[in-house]
Amino acid sequence: MRLASSPGFFGVPETVLRDLHEQQITHLQRWPFLSDRTSHPEAWARSSAADDLIGGRGSRSSGTGSSVLRMTEFRDQDLSGARFVRTNLRGAAFNHVFLNDADLRAVDFRGVRMRGVELVDVEISAELRNVVVNGVDIAPLVEAELNRRMPERAKMRAEDAGGFREAWAILERLWEGTLARARRLPEAELHRNVDGEWSFIQTLRHLNFASAAWVGRMVIGTASPWHALDLPWDEAPGWDGIPWDREARPSLDEVLAVRRERQAMVRSVMESLTDERLASTVTRTEPGWPQLEGFPVKTCLRIVLNEEWEHRLYAERDLPSAQPESGAPEQGRLGDRLR
Repeated sequence: MRLASSPGFFGVPETVLRDLHEQQITHLQRWPFLSDRTSHPEAWARSSAADDLIGGRGSRSSGTGSSVLRMTEFRDQDLSGARFVRTNLRGAAFNHVFLNDADLRAVDFRGVRMRGVELVDVEISAELRNVVVNGVDIAPLVEAELNRRMPERAKMRAEDAGGFREAWAILERLWEGTLARARRLPEAELHRNVDGEWSFIQTLRHLNFASAAWVGRMVIGTASPWHALDLPWDEAPGWDGIPWDREARPSLDEVLAVRRERQAMVRSVMESLTDERLASTVTRTEPGWPQLEGFPVKTCLRIVLNEEWEHRLYAERDLPSAQPESGAPEQGRLGDRLR
C-alpha cells in the first residue's frame, strides 16, 4: 500500500494551515465539485446528498421535515480496483477489509482509529501530528530523523527575519544543484509524467505560481502577478485571469527565465524583511486568488519555503530514475502533487 498526501491545501502542511483563519478554509478549497452550484451544476445534480456530504452528518432537512439518508453497506463484495474521488467516507466503518496494494492520495485521516490492522510493506508520505502507533507517538520521531538526515530542513521553520533570509539562501543553493543534474538529462525526460503526476518542468512552473501567489500578490500586493506559464495545483477550482495550462510544453530555459525573476522577487522581500514586517498581516480582496483578510505575512513566506523544500525533494528522488536518451527510459515520478 502507498499513502501519499497532498499536504494540506495548496501543498501546505496542516501545521502551516493551522495559522489560517478558519473562515478562510472554504468548502470550495477542499471540495470544489460540491461548493459551487453555479459553476458546476452538473456535478451538483449528480450529488443529491451534497449538503449531507459536506456536513458529514448523514441527514438533511427538507421543506416539510427532516429525513435520514440510508447509508450503503457493502458486505462480502469484491470492489477490487474501485476508484473513490472526492468522496466523503467520514464515519465509515471498515471491518475485515482488504486494502492490499491500495493507492491513497490526498486523503484526510484525521481522527481515524485502526485496531488489529497489519501494516507491512507500506509506504507513507504524509504530514504527521499525534500519530500513535502501538502506544508511541511516532510524529516527533520521524521529524527528528528527517532533520538528522538533512539539518537544513529545520531551518525551514524560521521564526524571525534573519531565519527566513537564511532559509531562502539555503533553498536557492540546493536548487542550483538539482538544476545542474536536470540539465544533464534529455529535455524529453524533464517533461515526463507518470500516473498523472507533475513532470520536472511542471514542478518548476508550479513553484513560479506559488511565489507569485504568496509573495507577489499577498506580500507585495500585485493584484495579478501571473505569467502565462504559471501552474496552479491540480485540484484548484480555476479562476478568471489566472493561467492554468497543464499541457503546455515550454523549454527548461523558458521556465527558468520566469523562475529567476520570481526567485529575485522573493530574495528582495527576504533581504528587506524586518521582524516587525514579519509579524504583520495583509489583506487582499481583489478578484483572483488568494483572497484573504488579516493573513499573517509569516505564513505567506512559510508556505513558499515549504513548497520549495518539498518539491525539490520530489525532484531529487525521481531524477536518478531518468535514463540517457539512447536507453529505454524508466518512467520516474517527477513531481508528486494534486499539489
